[in-house]
Amino acid sequence: MGILSRSPTSIRRSEDGMKLLTTALFAIAFGVLLGLSFPSLWITKSYLPKTLLHSFAISHSDHKAIAIPKIWEPSNPRGAERLPPGIIASESDLYLRKLWGNPDEDLKKQPRYLATFTVGYNQRHNIDACVSKFSENFTIVLFHYDGRTSEWNDEFEWSKNAIHISVKKQTKWWYAKRFLHPDIVARYDYIFIWDEDLGVDHFNAEEYIHMVRKHGLEISQPGLDPERGFTWQITKRREHFEVHKETDEKLEWCSHPPRPPCAAFVEIMAPVFSSDAWRCVWHLIQNDLVHGWGLDFALRRCVEPAYEKIGIVDSQWIVHQFIPSLGSQGTAQKGKAPWQGVRDRCHMEWKMFESRVDKAEKDHFKSLQVESPSNSTTTH
Repeated sequence: MGILSRSPTSIRRSEDGMKLLTTALFAIAFGVLLGLSFPSLWITKSYLPKTLLHSFAISHSDHKAIAIPKIWEPSNPRGAERLPPGIIASESDLYLRKLWGNPDEDLKKQPRYLATFTVGYNQRHNIDACVSKFSENFTIVLFHYDGRTSEWNDEFEWSKNAIHISVKKQTKWWYAKRFLHPDIVARYDYIFIWDEDLGVDHFNAEEYIHMVRKHGLEISQPGLDPERGFTWQITKRREHFEVHKETDEKLEWCSHPPRPPCAAFVEIMAPVFSSDAWRCVWHLIQNDLVHGWGLDFALRRCVEPAYEKIGIVDSQWIVHQFIPSLGSQGTAQKGKAPWQGVRDRCHMEWKMFESRVDKAEKDHFKSLQVESPSNSTTTH
């Protein structure tokens, strides 16, 4: 009879399997014993940095979270209530900064004033003359309605340090509403929002600022050369005056205290706003009414008393050249020339703006159960 026997290989395999089984059973037993010995494993403040404790809620085995303070500061800007107040940067500026080095060393000088011009390339020489009247205390911003920007840097050295914003066929009030939010330009004491067709032979920006401060003007404009044309009597320059705040024509419909256009009035071609006044005016500008017609009659709502804080600076005066360059950016429709379509839109917007202001004021007084003033419209 044959003798049955196991080979050495099969014996080793059996032994290895037993070892693995024994090891697994030992590990299970050790885990059970460890769990019975430590029913609760607590993570306490002593094991984690304080910074982590402020950021994470740590749960115990009984699913109860440690109560940690959360930030909700209602006085913060809307949307930033969850931030600690000390980290909030609610205002900005238009200062140009470096891409390298220490941020504290970026700015050799911080301009105190802002000058903006809405421009087309055809008026570049006129703008060059204007910019020469503004010192290094001014940040210069050009809003390009014709889309041509790079040529300016090729022609004018100052243009390389200016800020260029280009959107075709838009007006300065469209740009102002979108790019000159009060929190963006809060660092500037005064903001010039000017057209491109102004002659500045008799103008100096620093001297202008001096006069504005001296006479406490929050909203102002330079006087207009009476020999070169003007629309409203109050904007006409008066010789031998520093500033004036009322028209020299005593019209029957000028009330007391006087109101636009007899007083408390500047045109929208070359206005200058203090930072505080601009914070109000920006909100007055309607998002869809891009020409700004009628705005000049409503500016008085942003300062008080308006007939004292709005005025014309006579000692620094300009010439309105009446160049209808923006009109050419329109589109011919229904047999009308492009400029006529633009002009019609201006008149339409004026009526719409007056209606909105009047309605908003009446609705507000009605909500307060107070009778609205009878002469509350923008022009009367």
